Amino acid sequence: MAIDVEMYYRKYGPLVLRRCRRLLKDEELAVDAMQDTFVRLLRYQHRLRGDAPSTLLFRMATNLCLNKIRSTKRGAASPDTELIERIASIEEPESQLMARSALVRLFVKERVSTREIAVMHYLDGMTLEEVAKRVEMSVSGVRKRLRPLRSQLNKIEGAGR
Repeated sequence: MAIDVEMYYRKYGPLVLRRCRRLLKDEELAVDAMQDTFVRLLRYQHRLRGDAPSTLLFRMATNLCLNKIRSTKRGAASPDTELIERIASIEEPESQLMARSALVRLFVKERVSTREIAVMHYLDGMTLEEVAKRVEMSVSGVRKRLRPLRSQLNKIEGAGR
């Protein structure tokens, strides 16, 4: 049974927003993080159980905020993340075909699980720790799987220039 995201938003939204404010110390970022928390909840609602909603939302908001803090400290998004986000947001049919071709080249020699790891980390914004837990691997194992993809991304982007 799917989680009632709308009800959770009304009931737990203030709790999530307070947590985001406390961690990010910036109203605009906090509101964005709160909304991102509920977007993620909406995306995964069919996989989640409604046992402890406040705990789940608190943890999700905390992880999102910590990710935002880490990415801010690291500076701008890494070039490989930016390329993947650009590919994911392409809407024109011709550009979609070119992007699909680039992704096929990127993943041609990779296992399905590596593709899933890349999507979770680069597109869903999950931390390496979250991905490792989800796929039942060590963080170093996840890093090892992503390392060749970064190298391939650099080659693909270099060829596209």
